[in-house]
Amino acid sequence: MERLNAPQLAAWLQDANRPRPQLVDVREAWELQTCRIDESVHLPLQEMPTRMSELDAARDIVLICHHGARSLHAALFLERQGFGSVWNLDGGVDGWARSVDPAMPVY
Repeated sequence: MERLNAPQLAAWLQDANRPRPQLVDVREAWELQTCRIDESVHLPLQEMPTRMSELDAARDIVLICHHGARSLHAALFLERQGFGSVWNLDGGVDGWARSVDPAMPVY
């Protein structure tokens, strides 16, 4: 499992020479109503064991939550299931809002 912060993820998403990762938001539905990173798919942490087949194991997968703790658990779980390129967004959407998208609401 790799780690990256919000500015690093923003740079990755802007790099046309690098394949885009699959962004997976593991927060609860009510949290996504407040804010979310564009292109992220919603797969709540508690549903990860039963829905991980929806993920593309051939792609880089970046796990996202509020501050990075739940996404860390999801990343470690996927790694144990054999997913090869799993990343945790340190600081989560809160870090994204504070360092990349200041217009994004925080909670």
